[in-house]
Amino acid sequence: MTNFIPIFPLTLVVYPGEYLNLHIFEPRYKQLIAECVAQKKPFGIPSLIDDELKEYGTLMELVSVEKEYENGEADIRTRGLQVFRVLEVIHEVPEKLYSGAIVNYPHNHPEGNPKLMQGIVRSIRKLHDLMQVTRDFKKTDAQLLSYDVAHDTGLSLEEEYEMLCLLHERQRQEYLKRHLKRVLPVMAEIERLRKRVKLNGHFQSLSSGKF
Repeated sequence: MTNFIPIFPLTLVVYPGEYLNLHIFEPRYKQLIAECVAQKKPFGIPSLIDDELKEYGTLMELVSVEKEYENGEADIRTRGLQVFRVLEVIHEVPEKLYSGAIVNYPHNHPEGNPKLMQGIVRSIRKLHDLMQVTRDFKKTDAQLLSYDVAHDTGLSLEEEYEMLCLLHERQRQEYLKRHLKRVLPVMAEIERLRKRVKLNGHFQSLSSGKF
């Protein structure tokens, strides 16, 4: 399917199923969100990286307007629906302050490898232990998909976008697996060095071995 959608480019990556809170303050996006509320229509967030509007983005639904301000600004809650591909950007839309895009929606294959995903989740928990952070995924491990955990693996913005472009769950799982395989040894070494630095200057119980 191909259609026109209003767009709200942002320097981030949003995945299908993800909730995103936004503060709306620019006149063009005040207009966009007001129309989304009135017409119950979605809008698109294409990723903006290094001032370049990327080819892929995520269609968003407006879940709720959490707060409205006297100056027209608003706090809103949104949720990602599906990945889209930009075919053409429409910079000037008649009678609109915002831009739009002609997009299509490539088929996204949801079938993954449950065993592989279990290993990814274990690796993420190990990473979080090393970083001394706690994360509640709000799903059981068996329900988790790559989109649910991607932001918690230490991917850069560019890497998060690369994963957005992958339209097979198994490809996304393999991507995360390779990333975690690279990152975990680095974090483990940082933790080892941190402990050594922390011990420096403290009384230590050391063994001289056989000497």
